[in-house]
This record gives sequence, C-alpha cells and structure tokens, in this order.
Amino acid sequence: MMGLLVLKERLKEFYGKYDIYINPVFRFLFGLSAIWILNSNLGFMAKLTEPAPVLVTGLVCSFLPYSIISLVITLIMLLHLYSASLEIALLVGVLVVIIILLYSGLQPGDSFLLVLTPMMFFLNIPYVLPLLVGLAGSLTAVIPVSLGILVYYILLYIKQNVGALTGTVAAADITQKYVQLIKSMLSNQTAVVMIAAFALSIALVYMIKRLSTDYSWYLAIAAGVIAQLGVIFVGNMMFSITVPMGDMVAGMAVSVVIALVYTFFAFAVDYTRTEYLQYEDDDYYYYVKAVPKIAVTARDVKVQKINTRKKRME
Repeated sequence: MMGLLVLKERLKEFYGKYDIYINPVFRFLFGLSAIWILNSNLGFMAKLTEPAPVLVTGLVCSFLPYSIISLVITLIMLLHLYSASLEIALLVGVLVVIIILLYSGLQPGDSFLLVLTPMMFFLNIPYVLPLLVGLAGSLTAVIPVSLGILVYYILLYIKQNVGALTGTVAAADITQKYVQLIKSMLSNQTAVVMIAAFALSIALVYMIKRLSTDYSWYLAIAAGVIAQLGVIFVGNMMFSITVPMGDMVAGMAVSVVIALVYTFFAFAVDYTRTEYLQYEDDDYYYYVKAVPKIAVTARDVKVQKINTRKKRME
C-alpha cells in the first residue's frame, strides 16, 4: 500500500512538471482511439481507414481542445456515412446539429462525452462511464451521456442494416430510408433502458459521493453498479431487451476496478484521523468534519558505513 501511495505522489509530481507535454499526448490518444473505433465499426470510406490519414488526424487532434476534437470525430463519422448513403449522412447530420445546438448552451465543457460514450459501448465497457462521470463530473453530464447512447444505437443500427439501407430497393425510395432510421431511433427499447440506467447511476454516484459519510466514494460506486443492474434487469423483464449477461457481468467487473483505481488516485483519505470541529459566529453554529488526505513522499535514505578499529588498551 505504501508503495502505491508513493507511486501516486510521484505521478502527480511528474504530471505537474510536464503537463504541457502530457496533455497533448492524451488528446492524441483520445483522437486516435476514436478514429480507430469508427474505422473498425463503420469504415465505409476506405481512404479514411489508411494509416496515414489516421495518424495525421490524431496529430492534429493533439493540438485541439476536446470540444473541437469531438467535432473532428463527428465529421469523420459523417464522411463514412456519406460514403455509404447520402440520405443516411444527411439525416444523421441533422441530428448531430440538433444535439450540438441543444447541448452547447448547457455545458459545452463535457462535449467530449458525446464521443466517449459510443467509444465505450463499442469497446464493451460502457458501464464504467456512469461511475467515472458521477465521481468526477456533475449532474448535467447526464445529457451528453444520454445523447451519446442515442448516437451509439443509431450507428449500431446503420452498421447492422447497411445492406438494406443502401440497397437498390431502399435507394429508390428515399422516404423509406428516413422512416426506417427514425423508427429505429424512436422504437429502440434497449437505448431507452440504457439511458435510464446510466442517468440513474450518474445521479446516485454524484449525490452519494458528496455525502460526509465515511467511504462515501466506495458506497457511491456500489450504488451506481446496483442501479445499472437493477434498471437493466427490470428493462429486460418489461421490454425483453437483449443484453448479453456474460458481457454485462464482465463489463461491470472491469468498470468497478477502473472506478476503484480512479478513486485511489483522486480521493485517497485517511478516515482513522477524522476530526470534528465546531465554531460559531453571530448567526450560526458550524459543525465541520475534516478528513485528511493521504500524502506520502518517498525519502532518499542514505546509509553510510563507518568502519572503526578497536584499539587494545594496555
């Protein structure tokens, strides 16, 4: 445990010293991962899947804020859809514009969640998102996460039905294409259940981790996992949605581990040294609970050996 605490402090010190170089690397990896996932699951435009465009786009993303990176990833997504069908690209493009206009006026700082949410679903670890968002974000993050879930299921429907949507019969009737896509958006019960599960989980994690109760962050993680499982099970019974139980359990387990690792680095406190303070002013009495953070620094211990010769006393 002591070794992990020392490692944590060294990592914090390293990041504080070299953050100007580390942040571009994170943005590069974020952009590169998003492009790779898009190319793996859509990939309708072959030129965008070649290594050179992927690396160049990733390098460009390293110099951009996350909100602009999200727009770049959205543009690449629309180019893939345009290569498959102009009608599909137009419909999804209109939806994206509505989402951007809706969310930009609320909390534009969390716009990267619109891209991160579909990424987590494609990687089969979406259940970690409500836990981390609830621990690190705010309640308004429910909006981009919910919209990201909607985008994922639209892309999944297009991926699974691209032949029918781009075939000769569908191409002859543009209206039918729009009806199919809109119907898939409105009647997708799995998307509705996932949005409800994630929204409830984010809300519970956010509210519980703010409590003054000991180990509130760990309780919040447990509550978030239980909320997701509960809503998904209820949705499965009510709507007969198809969520693979094996993948869900494995994803939940991985999500808990990731959330615990994040909690260790972001909220390491020593509840054994909790102090309770009381003071007052002219209008109020104040009762304060103070829990110290765990901070450990590695010591450089130097051992010097001194060889002494014993002299015989005559």
